[in-house]
Order: sequence, then structure tokens, then C-alpha cells
Amino acid sequence: MGGVFVVVEGPDGAGKSTLARWLATRLLAEGRRVVTVREPGGHRWRRPARKVALRFPHAMAPAAELFLMLAARADLVERVIRPALAAGRVVLADRFDLSTMAYQVAGGGLPREAVEATNRVATGGLAPDLTLVLDVPVATGRERQRHARRVRDRFERRDDAFHQRVLQAYREATGPGVVHIDASQSKQSVQDAAWREIIASAAHTTRGVQ
Repeated sequence: MGGVFVVVEGPDGAGKSTLARWLATRLLAEGRRVVTVREPGGHRWRRPARKVALRFPHAMAPAAELFLMLAARADLVERVIRPALAAGRVVLADRFDLSTMAYQVAGGGLPREAVEATNRVATGGLAPDLTLVLDVPVATGRERQRHARRVRDRFERRDDAFHQRVLQAYREATGPGVVHIDASQSKQSVQDAAWREIIASAAHTTRGVQ
């Protein structure tokens, strides 16, 4: 397997982080070299960026939120993701650019074309080989969060109307490598579906690395 860039996406409570951890463990067990990242944050100064983005106690302008996310993403792509792909590793990301389209554009109301152009600057045009979009209704995601008894972040505390816009954006997402998975299924079913897609993507990726 050469370098493959896999992203797990979806609304809050869909099980992204749980699936990403399971996929990383499975890939390692299969003898793959894996680099795991999450957005925002995950490396050096991006950790403070994550803290501000998710824990900032006051309202934040959508544009300020966007640039915070993109600054962290630009550094992540340049310092971690591209080098890992060039070294033939599997990069497994908990969120990437589709989250921007869902949260800052659909949820926050920012103009899509301008955000897409700015995101291309941040990523240098890098796109995932595979984006696994987990789908659960807003009510299901909320219930899972309550069951987990964890402190909710700024985004998770937004109202249902916001989260419904986010969910709809995810459901309408299309493009090369975008695959939708019903995350209301059993955990095993979700894992099996995701693993099949990763194997298929690895077999067909044309990224020029060893």
C-alpha cells in the first residue's frame, strides 16, 4: 500500500473518533504504517488552536472561526500529512475540509465559493483519497453525547437548527472518494463498511509514492 489519505467525517455524535481509532488499530495490525491526525489540533501549536476553537467561552465570528481552522489545517498539511504520504504511510484524519463546508458554510452561513478558494490555499490543493461520511440523525447524535456524559464543546452546544444544517450538508456531499455510511447501524456494521472502503481505495489510489 502506498500513501493513502483517509478522512472520517460526519456530524457530532456520529462516532467519528471511535471509528478512526478502530481503523488505525486495524491498519497497524495489518502491518500498515499509519499516521493519525485530528482537526483542529494534533501537533505543536495546533493544540492551542483546538482549545480555542472548541472551548472558547464567548461567541466567535464565523470568519474568525474559519481562519482559525484553516491556519491549523495549513500547518497540519505542510508539516505532517504531505510528508507522511510521501513516505508511503496511511494518513487517517478525524475531520478535514468537508467539516469546513458543513460547519462554517452550511452551519455558519459563510459564502461557499470564497471558503472553497481559501481552503485550497490552506491545503495546497491536497484532497483525501477517501472520505467516509458517517450519517446519524441529529437526535441520535445528541442522545449518544448525553449517554457518553462528556462535556460538550462550543459546536456541540449549538441549537438543533444549526446541527440540522450541518447534517444536511454532509448528506449532500459528493465527489471523488466520498462514501456515505449509515452510522445508526451496529458498530460492527459501520466498521465492516469502512474497512471495505479503505481496502478498495488503497487498491485504486494513484498517488505517486512507494
